[in-house]
Amino acid sequence: MRLTRRRLMATAAALPLAAALPRWSLAEMSLGDATVTTVSDGNLVLPGDFVFEPMPQDKLLPILEATGQSRDELRPECNLTLYRDGTNTVLFDAGAGPNFMPSAGELPASLDAAGLAPEDITHVVFTHAHPDHIWGVLDDFGDLLFPQAVHMMGRAEWDYWWDPETVNTIGKARAAFAVGAKNRMEAIEDLVELFDDGEEVLPGIAAVSTPGHTPGHMSFELRRGSEAAMVVGDAIVNHHVAFARPEWPSGSDQNPQQAVATRKALLDRLVADDMTLIGFHLPEGGVGRAEATESGYRFVGMDV
Repeated sequence: MRLTRRRLMATAAALPLAAALPRWSLAEMSLGDATVTTVSDGNLVLPGDFVFEPMPQDKLLPILEATGQSRDELRPECNLTLYRDGTNTVLFDAGAGPNFMPSAGELPASLDAAGLAPEDITHVVFTHAHPDHIWGVLDDFGDLLFPQAVHMMGRAEWDYWWDPETVNTIGKARAAFAVGAKNRMEAIEDLVELFDDGEEVLPGIAAVSTPGHTPGHMSFELRRGSEAAMVVGDAIVNHHVAFARPEWPSGSDQNPQQAVATRKALLDRLVADDMTLIGFHLPEGGVGRAEATESGYRFVGMDV
């Protein structure tokens, strides 16, 4: 497996308008005869309690200090996976779009920097329907960003967000998530194909049920011949606590206990199979591996 990573950073000295330009990163690897690339949608800015509040605080702080992570604020990257096999150009998730958070929504510029237009995308495959993963199906004008693409989602995830009762049961803090998801799903309804756990959704792409972060969250095993990688979405949502203490509940998960079981099983599989993982919110483009430690795991980014 061959991996390269390019990060282009315009500086104020090089370009006076650099502060107004989108940030983007690009990690790329070969997977058999296919190419897997990550493109940036920017980053989120979240209060620490959104993730850390239910965790044992006395044990949490040393882990955060060891990884340079603030307890008060998180700024996770948003890395979307692009899979090209010569026939299909598949984008996993659609990013946050222009209306979720000022620091995110940079996918169109990042695709352009990677030499792609929205019309080049043949399929958009969703891990789940949280705002930073689905709101980007609509552009600045409220039109479909990928009108020619087939949009694909796990049946359980679709049914959950489509249910009119979800907005009443998800909790006040996430009610806007439900409204926004339903709005985007109505916009893509005529373009959607649904699938179930274990299905080969496209050649070389198999759905792997990883619920907990959302009820129908899906990961995807990409396989070409003997080479494989796993797109994990938000089943492993950060590179510090989720690896070091996967048994700790996270405030970002809708069903924390189910997410714990999913995360532990997924990390076990990734280590046992020595499989590359691609995480939506992991650093440096999100590509790396999980390594077992005495007390948990650690994320090891790919060297370039």
